[in-house]
Parts: sequence; C-alpha cells; structure tokens
Amino acid sequence: MLSNKLRKQIQQLKLKKFRKQYNLFVAEGEKVVLDLLSAEFIPEVLLATKEFASIEPFRITTQEMRSITHFSSPSPIMGVFQIPNHTIDSVPTFQLVLDQIKDPGNLGTIIRTSDWYGLSQIVCSLDCVDCFNPKVVQATMGSIARVKLHYVALESYLKKIDKPIYFADMNGGSINESKCTPEGVLVLGNESHGISESLYHIKHESLTIPKQNLKNNGAESLNVAVAAAILLHEFFRPPFIQK
Repeated sequence: MLSNKLRKQIQQLKLKKFRKQYNLFVAEGEKVVLDLLSAEFIPEVLLATKEFASIEPFRITTQEMRSITHFSSPSPIMGVFQIPNHTIDSVPTFQLVLDQIKDPGNLGTIIRTSDWYGLSQIVCSLDCVDCFNPKVVQATMGSIARVKLHYVALESYLKKIDKPIYFADMNGGSINESKCTPEGVLVLGNESHGISESLYHIKHESLTIPKQNLKNNGAESLNVAVAAAILLHEFFRPPFIQK
C-alpha cells in the first residue's frame, strides 16, 4: 500500500523547488525507467502496477498510480530517482547550446534528437526549463539517461570558447550556403524571441534554415525543436554528400 508520505512527496516533485530540495525527480513509463536504470541512475523507489521480469518494484494498485502520476493517464511503472551531480566536460568537438528554452516538450525533443546524433551533453542558460521536469523527462523517451545537461551563465561560457560559434537566427545566412561541419558550437534561442541580444557581441556566424514557402500566408517560423533537428542533420551530414 502506498503511504501518504510517499504519495505527497511524489506529487511535490512536479515542482522544481521540491526537486531541488529533495534532489529527486520522477520518471514514468517502462522505457524511460529501464533506460535510467541501465545508465546507473540511482532509484529511491520503483512503483509498478504489474510484474516486471528485470526489476522488483513495489507493487501498487492502478488507482494508487493514478493518484500520483504527473500525467493524465498513468503508466504501469514509475521511478523516483536521485538527480545526478554531473560535471561539465571539456568542450567537445561539437557542442549544442540552448538559450532560454521554456517549453518542456521542446527541451525533451531536443534532448532526444541530440541523443540520436550522438551528443553526450547539452549546455543550457540558467533560465532554461529544468531538464528533470516530468514533461521533459517523458518527452526524451529515455534519452535523458544518456545526455547530460549543464546550466551555466551563457555569456561567460561562450566567451571562453575557442571554436567557431554558430547562432540559429532568422536573419542569418542560409545553412545551404555554409560549409558547416560537426565542429564548434551551435546556439539555439527562445521559442518566441530567439537568442538573447546580450550574446550577439560574441564572435559568431548566424545561420538560418531557408524558407521554401514564400507565400504571404506561409508559416512565420519553425518550432525550435524542429529547427534543432534540421540544423543537426546539416552539421552532421557526411562529407561525401556535403553541400
């Protein structure tokens, strides 16, 4: 039976201040939980409404799971994990940097896409959405287990980098004309306002994804997670099919 104390704590973990206070986060769904366990994330408790061959969770009823899920429909398994104390690696050959990303779904999708392209870390501005927000964790589909996120003061971080820096910018040069390779730093900005003006004094090259529909009623912009996927594809395009 699920205790009231545990029920309350899991419900509190929807909020960043309690995740920080307890140093815990919640993951729901078999794939996400198993990926975290495989990556040696430390579980405080595993809860499930059915048997799982590879783990031994604490069994609870579907009704109890429904009372603690952070989503509209409960999953058969939930894990409460310790938040790891990741240390930032030296700047890799290619580094993705995010500035003021606010939407959990966007951040989760960007993490998942980064995992697809083999990126092991993402650097975020201090005001990006928390990567252990339940909606972010869910949207990563397990990639949160393999991609480390670091929150830093972005301006000072970028000033120290001795690599080419690329800004995703609606007014930049076409990515089709650039000779970009998977070296350097790619910065993507806020869903509504783009990259912070305070960063533009840092030496960089601005790149954009050229719009194909030039009609007046065409879409004004791309979703930032979609733009990230397109740009990463271009940066990691093999040399033999490079533009």
